Amino acid sequence: MPALRHRVTRGDDYRRVVRSGYRVGGAHCITHAVLRAPGEPARFGFIVSKAVGNAVVRNLVRRRLKTIAERRLADGCVGIDVVFRALPAIRDVSFAELEAELNRALDRVTRTLQPSEVAS
Repeated sequence: MPALRHRVTRGDDYRRVVRSGYRVGGAHCITHAVLRAPGEPARFGFIVSKAVGNAVVRNLVRRRLKTIAERRLADGCVGIDVVFRALPAIRDVSFAELEAELNRALDRVTRTLQPSEVAS
């Protein structure tokens, strides 16, 4: 699990990222992102609704999303807030496919938002 400084925890922060952030759609997950101050640590948030499945399935999906976020943090991702919103189709996808989709989305986000300020 990412450290507290790498997690979006407040409702206001979730709303800010989802409502005013850059959005990248995918088949299994919607990625929302906004810039933070340069040098600030990247933060990740996860929205997995009951439409995805029962508690066991939702927690599995959340753990997969957290693992992908940890890998991006290990690669040096900074200066961005990201919220992943899982779609119901996410329950049937393999981890490798999900990771590839989210990495494409995060690469697109970092290119679109000012690439000089966001390291990935």
